[in-house]
Amino acid sequence: MPDRPWVMRMTWEQLAFLHWRVAPALVERLLPSGLELDTFDGAAWIGVVPFLMTDVGARGLPGFPTTDRFLELNVRTYVIRNGKPGVWFFSLDAESWLAVRAARAGFHLPYFDADMDASFAPDVAYRSRRTHANSPSANFRAIYRPVGDVFHSLPGSVEHWLTERYSLYAGDPAGSIRCGEIHHQPWPLQRAEVDVRENSMGDQIGIELRAQPDNVLFARRLPVIAWPLTRT
Repeated sequence: MPDRPWVMRMTWEQLAFLHWRVAPALVERLLPSGLELDTFDGAAWIGVVPFLMTDVGARGLPGFPTTDRFLELNVRTYVIRNGKPGVWFFSLDAESWLAVRAARAGFHLPYFDADMDASFAPDVAYRSRRTHANSPSANFRAIYRPVGDVFHSLPGSVEHWLTERYSLYAGDPAGSIRCGEIHHQPWPLQRAEVDVRENSMGDQIGIELRAQPDNVLFARRLPVIAWPLTRT
């Protein structure tokens, strides 16, 4: 972990990792200078990750209404900078107007307003429709459920490669790359099933994501702490 104080806490709940194999050349062209595409088994991977954020707040402070609990849906791929693997986000849609503004200003991340809803029993039924002004449309509807016992992924497996990442990268307005560190216990993963009803989340980057993903995982709940972004 970084040798400085963490600044934010959050808990990720009812999360699905939905991943598609993609030709590396299609993804490399989308990355800023200074980031190297990370691949597994000769492929780039695009993730669409719906979940519920809870207990979101600054260290030592209670959560703020409308930003301490909200739905989020991110589109991501995997990169390396200076030998450190991490996540690059193409978009992060959220139903909290205030959280979108705070994340854009404070973390330089491409957050977007969205109209979202979800139910969590017996399966997770998740819907998102982007409403952000002057932004590309992006819609998602799916039903997903865990189907196996909880397990921790093994180093060298695709499940470990996709999920056990503790750095994120973002570009700032000056054109520099910033790195944010997070920390959590190993992911409590389960195999999962998904029925994707609508998915145009890849259209914004010119990549069509087939109806059903190549890899599907579920996690019930995971507390996370995060550090501020720093230039790398």
